[in-house]
Amino acid sequence: MAEAQRTPEVIAPTTEKERGSESSGSIRESLERHHTAQDNEKKKIELARTESEFVYPHGVPLFLIVFSLCLAIFLIALDRTIIATAIPSITNSFNSLGDAGWYGSAYLLTSCSLQLLFGRLYTFFPIKWVWLISISLFEIGSAICGAAPSSTAFIVGRAIAGSGTAGIFSGALVIITYAVPLHRRPIITGLIGGLFGVSSVIAPLLGGAFTENPHATWRWCFYINLPIGAVVIVIIAFILKVQDPKDIGLPLKDKLKKLDPLGTIVLLPAVICLLLALQWGGSTYAWSDGRIIALLVLFGVLSIVFVAIQIIRQEGATVPPRIIKIRSIYAGMIYSFFAGGSMMIFIYYLADWFQAIQGVSPVESGIRQLAMVLGFVLLSIISGIAITRIGYYTPFMIASSVIGAIGAGLLTTLTVDASTGMWIGFQVVYGVGLGLGMQQANLAAQTVLSRRDVSVGASLMVFSQTLGGSVFLSVGQNLLSNELVKGLTGISGLTPAQIVSTGATNLRTVVLPDMLPQVLNIYNGALIDCFRAGLACSCATIIGALLMEWKSIKQNKKKQSAEA
Repeated sequence: MAEAQRTPEVIAPTTEKERGSESSGSIRESLERHHTAQDNEKKKIELARTESEFVYPHGVPLFLIVFSLCLAIFLIALDRTIIATAIPSITNSFNSLGDAGWYGSAYLLTSCSLQLLFGRLYTFFPIKWVWLISISLFEIGSAICGAAPSSTAFIVGRAIAGSGTAGIFSGALVIITYAVPLHRRPIITGLIGGLFGVSSVIAPLLGGAFTENPHATWRWCFYINLPIGAVVIVIIAFILKVQDPKDIGLPLKDKLKKLDPLGTIVLLPAVICLLLALQWGGSTYAWSDGRIIALLVLFGVLSIVFVAIQIIRQEGATVPPRIIKIRSIYAGMIYSFFAGGSMMIFIYYLADWFQAIQGVSPVESGIRQLAMVLGFVLLSIISGIAITRIGYYTPFMIASSVIGAIGAGLLTTLTVDASTGMWIGFQVVYGVGLGLGMQQANLAAQTVLSRRDVSVGASLMVFSQTLGGSVFLSVGQNLLSNELVKGLTGISGLTPAQIVSTGATNLRTVVLPDMLPQVLNIYNGALIDCFRAGLACSCATIIGALLMEWKSIKQNKKKQSAEA
């Protein structure tokens, strides 16, 4: 009873203090909530102001920007494959047959390994000027190649041109986000994708025209880039206006740290080790050779280290983990990797099939591949228009995987005596499949990412496509060489090395007429094995297509201008 009486006397003063404390705390919380609400309201007002103030270009400026981007993509796709028909003339000019492998490799090594770095550069530095520097590097490299006095100088030029290429494609996709609203971009990306396919196929045709023309030389394969690139630079420099990235005001020291220099230092040799192993394995050195094994082991170790660095650095990483965890992003990377592999295999080795099996010139083989180009270009544009209307790109990716695989499968049935209708029809089916989905992974990145992150997403897609093309071109070359060696061993009067080194164009000059049918059947079988690798890639794209989220570009109309 006494305790009960004392309790109020002890507790009462404390309760009053707590009440006072709670009262003042409530006032503070109320004020904080009020200030937070005011801040949120300010942000909404600022967001609305940004949306209303942002104006996409239209009319002549828009046409000129899109035209210049298309020209730039045309150039880099042209440069990627034009070298194929020019290499024999280049090696004759420099007496450098031993360097021939580096003419393509130097370009691929820099263009592939620097791709992700440019994704970060577009995040922290002025987009317009990074892109102009990229195309300037490409132009400088082309000029060096055209005027090269030696094989070494030519290789250096190819490496410089490749480094410029690394920033051009992903930069073009970033610039599109500032030039065209998302719901209208499918048409533009379809047009760009179509031009990429056209350039890749007609490049050998142009290369052959330059090398076979007595009034021109192989050097014009590279000089042709200079005037076109100059036009692009002038248009973009004077017409393009883009918002600077949010982090543009950071001190240079902080920007350099955010570029993830450690990750870049690890990634570059990792990619180079992989590409060199694929380039040399099975041709220059046996796969069991210690040098090839060492390159592959180094690639594996460096890749693990790179992933660890990305996880540790998070937002400061070359590829922030939060971006690559998005389903549409990793699905798009899978799709792009295998689509790039399939496309490059059929572009390169169909040209070989026409030249070796049907005995046509490089120029004629380019003309015969126009059947594939026609299907690719038409469906790239048509699918872009359809996506603009429908809003969804995922069904086009699924259809692309199915139809592309059917077309690739049909191409694996080509024989020495295949009719004109067969090789035209099969190419059209494959081109239609490829055109339906080739650019949709890039569109997915633009749909699911804010404008600030689009540069990283675009670079991931382009990196995957470039890496896939590089990897499977090497796979195809190894399949071709190994099958030729296996099939031709034991044929009197011929050495497998002689056929492999001769190449498709001059096959008939080293084979006796009575042995030609047998050799052609063996060569056809080897090329069909390459086509099967392309078929496997086409089938594998369905993994990325089925994983892709069903997002509509129409759902993002209102937020486009606010994403900076």
